Amino acid sequence: MRTLTIALAVAATALNTASAQKPAAAQPSAAPQHQHDADQPIKGSGKMPDGWKVRFDDTAAKPEQVIVDEKDSTLAFTTGPAGIYYKPGMKAEKDYELTASFSQLKPSAHAEAYGLFIAGQDLDKDTQRYTYFLIRQDGKFLIKSRNGAETKAIVDWTDAPAMREPKGVKTSNTLQIRAAEDTVRFFVNDKPVHKLTRAQAGGDGIAGVRVNHNLNVQVGKLTLKKLE
Repeated sequence: MRTLTIALAVAATALNTASAQKPAAAQPSAAPQHQHDADQPIKGSGKMPDGWKVRFDDTAAKPEQVIVDEKDSTLAFTTGPAGIYYKPGMKAEKDYELTASFSQLKPSAHAEAYGLFIAGQDLDKDTQRYTYFLIRQDGKFLIKSRNGAETKAIVDWTDAPAMREPKGVKTSNTLQIRAAEDTVRFFVNDKPVHKLTRAQAGGDGIAGVRVNHNLNVQVGKLTLKKLE
Protein backbone atom coordinates (compact mmCIF):
# COMPACT_ATOMS: atom_id res chain seq x y z
CA MET A 1 0.00 0.00 0.00
CA ARG A 2 2.83 2.36 0.94
CA THR A 3 4.56 1.56 -2.36
CA LEU A 4 1.40 2.46 -4.30
CA THR A 5 1.08 5.79 -2.43
CA ILE A 6 4.67 6.75 -3.25
CA ALA A 7 4.17 5.84 -6.93
CA LEU A 8 1.06 8.00 -7.16
CA ALA A 9 2.88 10.95 -5.55
CA VAL A 10 5.77 10.66 -8.00
CA ALA A 11 3.32 10.58 -10.96
CA ALA A 12 1.48 13.68 -9.67
CA THR A 13 4.76 15.57 -9.28
CA ALA A 14 5.79 14.70 -12.84
CA LEU A 15 2.40 15.84 -14.17
CA ASN A 16 2.60 19.18 -12.32
CA THR A 17 6.12 19.76 -13.65
CA ALA A 18 5.03 19.10 -17.25
CA SER A 19 2.08 21.47 -16.82
CA ALA A 20 4.34 24.25 -15.50
CA GLN A 21 6.67 23.86 -18.47
CA LYS A 22 3.85 23.95 -21.05
CA PRO A 23 3.97 27.23 -22.95
CA ALA A 24 1.12 29.66 -22.26
CA ALA A 25 -1.59 29.93 -24.88
CA ALA A 26 -1.04 32.82 -27.28
CA GLN A 27 -3.11 35.89 -26.46
CA PRO A 28 -5.16 37.49 -29.21
CA SER A 29 -3.36 40.46 -30.74
CA ALA A 30 -4.61 43.94 -29.91
CA ALA A 31 -6.95 45.54 -32.37
CA PRO A 32 -5.10 47.79 -34.77
CA GLN A 33 -5.22 51.51 -33.95
CA HIS A 34 -7.27 53.84 -36.13
CA GLN A 35 -5.34 55.01 -39.17
CA HIS A 36 -6.05 58.11 -41.22
CA ASP A 37 -7.35 57.65 -44.72
CA ALA A 38 -4.70 57.60 -47.41
CA ASP A 39 -4.04 60.99 -48.99
CA GLN A 40 -6.35 61.53 -51.94
CA PRO A 41 -4.42 61.52 -55.23
CA ILE A 42 -3.91 65.08 -56.43
CA LYS A 43 -2.13 66.07 -59.63
CA GLY A 44 -1.04 69.65 -59.12
CA SER A 45 1.54 71.78 -60.87
CA GLY A 46 3.84 71.80 -57.87
CA LYS A 47 3.77 75.61 -57.84
CA MET A 48 2.61 77.76 -54.94
CA PRO A 49 1.09 81.23 -55.40
CA ASP A 50 3.69 84.01 -55.56
CA GLY A 51 5.60 84.36 -52.31
CA TRP A 52 4.05 81.29 -50.64
CA LYS A 53 5.87 78.23 -49.31
CA VAL A 54 4.62 74.88 -48.05
CA ARG A 55 5.95 72.53 -45.35
CA PHE A 56 4.31 69.09 -45.21
CA ASP A 57 4.08 66.89 -42.12
CA ASP A 58 5.23 63.94 -44.24
CA THR A 59 8.79 64.60 -45.40
CA ALA A 60 8.16 62.41 -48.47
CA ALA A 61 5.19 64.52 -49.65
CA LYS A 62 5.63 66.77 -52.68
CA PRO A 63 4.02 70.08 -53.76
CA GLU A 64 2.49 68.26 -56.74
CA GLN A 65 0.20 66.47 -54.26
CA VAL A 66 -1.76 69.65 -53.47
CA ILE A 67 -3.39 72.40 -55.49
CA VAL A 68 -3.24 75.94 -54.12
CA ASP A 69 -4.79 78.78 -56.11
CA GLU A 70 -4.93 82.46 -55.23
CA LYS A 71 -7.47 84.86 -56.69
CA ASP A 72 -8.57 88.25 -55.40
CA SER A 73 -6.67 87.67 -52.13
CA THR A 74 -8.53 84.39 -51.57
CA LEU A 75 -6.68 81.07 -51.33
CA ALA A 76 -8.27 77.79 -52.39
CA PHE A 77 -6.71 74.54 -51.16
CA THR A 78 -7.22 71.02 -52.45
CA THR A 79 -5.01 68.77 -50.38
CA GLY A 80 -3.65 65.30 -50.34
CA PRO A 81 -1.06 65.56 -47.52
CA ALA A 82 -1.33 67.84 -44.48
CA GLY A 83 0.90 70.86 -44.11
CA ILE A 84 1.42 74.53 -43.35
CA TYR A 85 1.50 77.40 -45.87
CA TYR A 86 3.26 80.68 -45.24
CA LYS A 87 5.11 83.71 -46.54
CA PRO A 88 8.54 84.05 -44.90
CA GLY A 89 8.06 87.78 -44.40
CA MET A 90 4.68 87.44 -42.66
CA LYS A 91 5.82 87.76 -39.03
CA ALA A 92 3.48 88.06 -36.07
CA GLU A 93 5.47 90.12 -33.57
CA LYS A 94 4.82 92.18 -30.44
CA ASP A 95 1.13 93.17 -30.31
CA TYR A 96 -0.76 91.86 -33.35
CA GLU A 97 -4.01 90.45 -34.68
CA LEU A 98 -4.10 87.55 -37.16
CA THR A 99 -7.46 86.87 -38.84
CA ALA A 100 -8.83 84.69 -41.66
CA SER A 101 -12.18 83.29 -42.75
CA PHE A 102 -12.41 79.60 -43.66
CA SER A 103 -14.99 77.89 -45.88
CA GLN A 104 -14.92 74.10 -46.16
CA LEU A 105 -16.16 73.57 -49.71
CA LYS A 106 -17.32 70.01 -49.13
CA PRO A 107 -17.42 67.65 -46.14
CA SER A 108 -14.53 65.24 -45.67
CA ALA A 109 -14.85 61.52 -44.93
CA HIS A 110 -13.44 62.14 -41.46
CA ALA A 111 -13.33 65.40 -39.52
CA GLU A 112 -10.09 66.93 -40.82
CA ALA A 113 -8.86 70.26 -39.51
CA TYR A 114 -7.70 73.62 -40.83
CA GLY A 115 -6.85 77.03 -39.40
CA LEU A 116 -4.03 79.40 -38.45
CA PHE A 117 -0.56 79.08 -37.02
CA ILE A 118 1.76 81.52 -35.24
CA ALA A 119 5.22 81.53 -33.62
CA GLY A 120 6.81 79.86 -36.64
CA GLN A 121 10.56 79.30 -36.40
CA ASP A 122 12.96 77.22 -38.53
CA LEU A 123 10.07 76.22 -40.80
CA ASP A 124 12.45 74.86 -43.45
CA LYS A 125 14.50 72.82 -40.95
CA ASP A 126 14.15 69.72 -38.79
CA THR A 127 13.95 72.05 -35.78
CA GLN A 128 10.69 73.65 -36.94
CA ARG A 129 8.45 75.14 -34.25
CA TYR A 130 5.00 76.69 -34.34
CA THR A 131 1.65 76.84 -32.54
CA TYR A 132 -1.57 76.13 -34.42
CA PHE A 133 -5.25 76.92 -33.90
CA LEU A 134 -7.61 74.70 -35.90
CA ILE A 135 -11.29 73.94 -36.37
CA ARG A 136 -13.03 71.00 -38.04
CA GLN A 137 -16.43 70.17 -39.46
CA ASP A 138 -17.84 68.70 -36.23
CA GLY A 139 -17.77 72.13 -34.54
CA LYS A 140 -14.65 71.64 -32.43
CA PHE A 141 -11.38 73.57 -32.09
CA LEU A 142 -7.84 72.62 -31.13
CA ILE A 143 -4.70 74.48 -30.04
CA LYS A 144 -1.47 72.53 -30.43
CA SER A 145 2.28 73.10 -30.63
CA ARG A 146 4.93 71.50 -32.82
CA ASN A 147 8.61 71.20 -31.95
CA GLY A 148 10.50 69.28 -34.63
CA ALA A 149 8.65 66.02 -35.21
CA GLU A 150 6.87 66.19 -31.84
CA THR A 151 3.42 67.71 -31.31
CA LYS A 152 1.67 68.50 -28.04
CA ALA A 153 -1.97 69.41 -27.41
CA ILE A 154 -2.41 72.64 -25.47
CA VAL A 155 -6.20 72.48 -25.78
CA ASP A 156 -7.47 69.15 -27.08
CA TRP A 157 -10.56 69.00 -29.29
CA THR A 158 -13.22 71.11 -27.60
CA ASP A 159 -16.67 72.34 -28.66
CA ALA A 160 -16.73 75.82 -30.21
CA PRO A 161 -20.39 76.87 -29.79
CA ALA A 162 -19.98 79.91 -32.04
CA MET A 163 -18.83 77.80 -35.00
CA ARG A 164 -21.22 77.46 -37.93
CA GLU A 165 -21.71 74.09 -39.57
CA PRO A 166 -19.68 74.08 -42.82
CA LYS A 167 -22.03 74.18 -45.80
CA GLY A 168 -19.75 75.13 -48.65
CA VAL A 169 -18.52 78.51 -49.77
CA LYS A 170 -21.59 80.36 -48.47
CA THR A 171 -20.83 79.40 -44.87
CA SER A 172 -17.57 80.59 -43.36
CA ASN A 173 -15.99 80.65 -39.91
CA THR A 174 -13.58 83.37 -38.89
CA LEU A 175 -10.58 82.55 -36.72
CA GLN A 176 -8.64 85.23 -34.95
CA ILE A 177 -5.52 85.24 -32.77
CA ARG A 178 -4.92 88.47 -30.87
CA ALA A 179 -1.69 89.08 -28.95
CA ALA A 180 -1.47 92.04 -26.58
CA GLU A 181 1.01 92.54 -23.76
CA ASP A 182 1.59 89.08 -22.24
CA THR A 183 -1.69 87.48 -23.36
CA VAL A 184 -2.60 85.68 -26.59
CA ARG A 185 -6.34 85.19 -27.12
CA PHE A 186 -8.07 82.86 -29.58
CA PHE A 187 -11.48 83.58 -31.14
CA VAL A 188 -14.01 81.72 -33.29
CA ASN A 189 -16.46 84.09 -35.00
CA ASP A 190 -15.51 86.88 -32.55
CA LYS A 191 -16.23 84.68 -29.54
CA PRO A 192 -13.24 84.00 -27.24
CA VAL A 193 -12.48 80.30 -26.80
CA HIS A 194 -9.12 80.31 -24.98
CA LYS A 195 -6.17 82.42 -23.87
CA LEU A 196 -2.48 81.70 -23.28
CA THR A 197 0.56 83.57 -22.07
CA ARG A 198 3.15 84.61 -24.65
CA ALA A 199 5.45 81.87 -23.44
CA GLN A 200 2.73 79.23 -23.78
CA ALA A 201 1.81 80.45 -27.27
CA GLY A 202 5.39 80.29 -28.51
CA GLY A 203 6.41 83.95 -28.78
CA ASP A 204 7.01 85.92 -31.97
CA GLY A 205 7.46 84.23 -35.34
CA ILE A 206 6.08 83.58 -38.80
CA ALA A 207 2.31 83.25 -39.16
CA GLY A 208 0.32 81.38 -41.76
CA VAL A 209 -2.30 78.76 -42.56
CA ARG A 210 -2.51 75.06 -41.80
CA VAL A 211 -4.67 72.67 -43.87
CA ASN A 212 -4.78 68.98 -43.03
CA HIS A 213 -5.16 66.22 -45.58
CA ASN A 214 -7.98 65.41 -47.99
CA LEU A 215 -9.65 68.81 -47.73
CA ASN A 216 -11.14 71.43 -50.03
CA VAL A 217 -10.93 74.71 -48.14
CA GLN A 218 -11.16 78.34 -49.16
CA VAL A 219 -9.32 80.94 -47.06
CA GLY A 220 -10.24 84.60 -47.38
CA LYS A 221 -9.38 87.88 -45.68
CA LEU A 222 -6.10 86.56 -44.29
CA THR A 223 -4.86 89.63 -42.43
CA LEU A 224 -2.01 90.32 -40.05
CA LYS A 225 -1.98 93.75 -38.49
CA LYS A 226 -0.07 95.43 -35.69
CA LEU A 227 -2.05 96.67 -32.73
CA GLU A 228 -1.43 100.09 -31.26
